[in-house]
Amino acid sequence: MRVPLSWLREYVDLPATETGRDVQEQLISVGLEVETVEQLGDGLKGPLVVGKVLTIEELEGFKKPIRFCTVDVGQANGTGEPQEIVCGARNFAVGDKVVVVLPGAVLPGGFAIAARKTYGKTSHGMICSTNELGMGDDGTHGIIVLPPEHEVGSDAIELLELVDEVLDIAVTPDRGYALSIRGVARETAIAYGLPLRDPALLDVPAPNAFGYPVQVLEPLGCDRFTARTVTGLDPEAHSPIWLRRRLQKAGMRPISLAVDITNYVMLELGQPLHAYDRSRVQGTIGVRRAEQGEKLTTLDGVTRTLDAEDLVITDDRGAIGLAGVMGGANTEIDDTEGTTTEVVIEAAHFDALSIARTARRHKLASEASKRFERGVDPQAASAAAQRTVDLLVLLAGGTAEAGVTEVIAPSAPHTITIPADHPDKVAGVEYGRETVVRRLQQVGCDVYGQDELIVTVPSWRPDLTDPNDLAEEVIRLEGYENLPSTLPKPPAGRGLTDRQRLHRRIGRALAGAGYVEAPNYPFIGESVFDQLGLAADDPKRNVVKLVNPLSDEEPALRTTLLPGLLGALRRNDGRGSHDLALFETGLVFHPREELKVAVRLPVDRRPTDEEIASLTEALPVQPRHAAVVLAGAREQAGWWGKGRPADWADAVEAARVLAREAGTELLVRGGQYGPWHPGRCAELAVRTDGAERVIGYAGELHPGVLKTLGLPARTCAMELDLDVLEQASAGVPKGPHISTFPVATQDVALVVDKSVPHADVEVALRAGAGELLESIRLFDVYESEQLGEGSKSLAYALRFRAPDRTLTVDEASAARDAAVALAAERTGAVLRGA
Repeated sequence: MRVPLSWLREYVDLPATETGRDVQEQLISVGLEVETVEQLGDGLKGPLVVGKVLTIEELEGFKKPIRFCTVDVGQANGTGEPQEIVCGARNFAVGDKVVVVLPGAVLPGGFAIAARKTYGKTSHGMICSTNELGMGDDGTHGIIVLPPEHEVGSDAIELLELVDEVLDIAVTPDRGYALSIRGVARETAIAYGLPLRDPALLDVPAPNAFGYPVQVLEPLGCDRFTARTVTGLDPEAHSPIWLRRRLQKAGMRPISLAVDITNYVMLELGQPLHAYDRSRVQGTIGVRRAEQGEKLTTLDGVTRTLDAEDLVITDDRGAIGLAGVMGGANTEIDDTEGTTTEVVIEAAHFDALSIARTARRHKLASEASKRFERGVDPQAASAAAQRTVDLLVLLAGGTAEAGVTEVIAPSAPHTITIPADHPDKVAGVEYGRETVVRRLQQVGCDVYGQDELIVTVPSWRPDLTDPNDLAEEVIRLEGYENLPSTLPKPPAGRGLTDRQRLHRRIGRALAGAGYVEAPNYPFIGESVFDQLGLAADDPKRNVVKLVNPLSDEEPALRTTLLPGLLGALRRNDGRGSHDLALFETGLVFHPREELKVAVRLPVDRRPTDEEIASLTEALPVQPRHAAVVLAGAREQAGWWGKGRPADWADAVEAARVLAREAGTELLVRGGQYGPWHPGRCAELAVRTDGAERVIGYAGELHPGVLKTLGLPARTCAMELDLDVLEQASAGVPKGPHISTFPVATQDVALVVDKSVPHADVEVALRAGAGELLESIRLFDVYESEQLGEGSKSLAYALRFRAPDRTLTVDEASAARDAAVALAAERTGAVLRGA
């Protein structure tokens, strides 16, 4: 909503020293979003005067028509002689009054005017158009031709109201009253503590039986319809300059006198209106729902097929307008022919939801629909009709007929009961009853009662529906900036859950290991499963699809984190970042076997545990996963060495990092699944509830997958189920006990069959070594002809330590021998060299 400051001053006596910036600050303090203050005429400097065209000489020999004019500007040029001006426009004639800018003046944009020679003549100034003066679009695209009554030589800057300030307000959906000068003036008056001259306070004649006949068949869609008739209009009358300028400043284009007046009153009072050419209306005006498939040609020239839910204005022929949105072409006031001498004024109140749906259904947003769908004051309809009639009589020489039609559906004002101290409790500030009552009365409420207030909401505030809305009014008018900054005081024992702590530890651990977090949208297309090489019966292909996806190419919720992470890696690699290590933790989504309908939770109380459980059962299963992807160098080359590329072992180590944070023993063994290389894929498992559960995979991705997805060679990845990892954990990891006794290190080299996984050997060594074993590390894998074909040597470093004594050599050796013996029993390992 664009609000000229000069217009606003008509209804609020602002101090003369107040600028648009000052008003902006005050309106922002009471909750309106004033985005900008436009300085109209900024840099404009006269002389800019009214001139009369005396002569016009057509200049020949040029590519475009050029005219050499003499213009009478009175004494504005200091001599009284006619001013010689060269002009290329053609929409004016001898005797017309025009706007002339003289040498020495400066137009908006810093365009200085001086005498200059052009087309073989010297032009002493310029005859101005609306664009050159920064006036906006008036539909003429030519020279400004003024009415003949304006005096030659008079100041055109004041006449055309070229210097002003315009506040541009972003009106939120709950503040429809601010889409009018009246509404903004009320907020301004409250902010400054000044009285308001309400433009809607007019003497309106009572309805009678002589008005234009109206029949409302849909009272739920139209609860108020006012009709007034004006006859004897001068078809040659045009909108005066002040009216056209106010429309232009407010961002609207002047069209014709009758239309301009309805637009002007709409901007002033917030009530959309429509003017019908009475000679084109046949019979009774009606309001009803459209018939399915009914046709209507609207004012924009488009023939529309109506829906049964659309609200339409009718006469005896059928639909003549789309109620609250746009009128029909068959009753349009045709200003080009200049034949309209009688008009019927419509000022109605329509259901906000119905208008909003119609506007969206037909993709036809208008200034009227924008106001109706946000809420229009129903009590302003008769005043708006009267204001329109008064202006038509004043500016077009019309006569108001005595007949007044008003069709009103019975309704009661909305009342709200609120404790007097409710705003205090909401804001945490002690306002007191007197302040609460005063502020509510300022916004137009009638307030009764002492400790319990009964508040009658004004008709122009349909957004005030419950006690919290009233509390917000008090708080915003008292000033949001006056609310104290206080920290919440949660009761003890309600901090982060163990699950939340684990997720935070995992994020910190991966970041510390050199990974960068890359959150992605949780949406995927099903074609990605083919790109990842998943089997046709893979459970990950069973997805939850969205009814209204953001993109038709990604209509499903993800069942794996890899598509998003690999997409992020591909984009970064394509933009020059080749050494990448990314991670993400997030939810994946699996449909439930049994589909349930979600219950609608109450808003007046806390939902019960049963209601929350019922809602949860209707949602997809949403486990949390963690995933990493790597490409390029894992360790950079430099003076310290050659560096090394990322490989499958780094992906496996990322899984071990997560397991350590969860305090869980991770089982790593060879595996084969989907997008991973079959020979470089590790299966990740944990023990929980007495059984092993596979929670994910890690390793190098398959070359075919890399080629299909356009990924760098040797890209590696890991993904696992964090929820199962948490279930297998022993809770929050405890800090290790640091022994003061020395460690005893024993190395063993075991020869096993190539098919025996290192993990199985390590598990056996741990079990055999017993409680004295502090750690075990594989430090060498060796193969040679001496070992025999099909065999390999695994060398381990075993660290033994006792918490209460120094181990002897015999104790450490005995623990080592026990570990080797159990490994031999379980895996067939033989001590190398034995």
